[in-house]
Amino acid sequence: MDVTQASAECETVLSEIGAAVIADREFLETVLVGVVGRGHVLLEDVPGTGKTLTANSFATALGLSFSRIQFTPDLLPADVTGTHVFNEREREFEFNEGPIFANVVLADEINRAPPKTQAALLEAMEEGQVTTDGETRQLPDPFFVIATQNPVEQEGTFPLPEAQVDRFLVKTAMGYPDEAGEIELIERRRGRDSMSPTVETVIDPEDVAKLRRVPETVRVDDDLVEYVVAIARETRADGRVEVGVSPRGTQRLFEAARAYATIVGREYVTPDDIKRVARPALAHRLVLTPDATVNNVEKSGIIDSVLESVPVPTVE
Repeated sequence: MDVTQASAECETVLSEIGAAVIADREFLETVLVGVVGRGHVLLEDVPGTGKTLTANSFATALGLSFSRIQFTPDLLPADVTGTHVFNEREREFEFNEGPIFANVVLADEINRAPPKTQAALLEAMEEGQVTTDGETRQLPDPFFVIATQNPVEQEGTFPLPEAQVDRFLVKTAMGYPDEAGEIELIERRRGRDSMSPTVETVIDPEDVAKLRRVPETVRVDDDLVEYVVAIARETRADGRVEVGVSPRGTQRLFEAARAYATIVGREYVTPDDIKRVARPALAHRLVLTPDATVNNVEKSGIIDSVLESVPVPTVE
């Protein structure tokens, strides 16, 4: 599969999901960047905006096995990864796979579970495997997590560990639909019997793996590599930031830019591609100073400041 074919497949997926989910194109593209870039996606917004529908729709459109984990305060790590159960007939213990064993895992309201359970996803998200009772088991390929969370200010939530937040390729929010969008929601609901709209599978599962390999063929010139590194390093120099973008985050920005170029059908990355994905790829990785937190400094605003201060290379 080449870039042109990959872009056409992406457009088909976006069109199918857009027919069911009331959201702007930029939001859907950002989620797809996470999928194509072999990463994981974190969706944060208030309840009722369509986060779960979005995750479910992507899984269905891509034709992959799907599993949903509803995170709650009493959820245990074994409830995610699986556990050994004694088989009375065979008189031996056998492993029962947990819901993590699927191509697409919806970690719904992930920040309602305590940090110990949230950490059960760390190895899965980084290594594509889980270890239980000293035995390592590979997860299906492809494997990616679409996690949803409510804003941390809401009651009953736990902040995600910084190490886990760093595992998400992109973080984005749906936001409220505009007036026309909400009217369309009502019109769609009035015209059907089911509560949720349906999405059809529009891509073969085998093609998903091919699609995720295409960004590796996208060209990134040396001056753009230096631009990516300069952006990441500038976040560490900002006085409002206690912990800037990690080296992992630098790599993820590079990967996200290549994935976005693939989606739009370009065989090379431009500075605008990097700027387009910088906020969703980097903002959630920043740890602000106490003063910045008290003053309600927006992480996305810091990324905007960084983009303005770092010189943009000239594309010939």
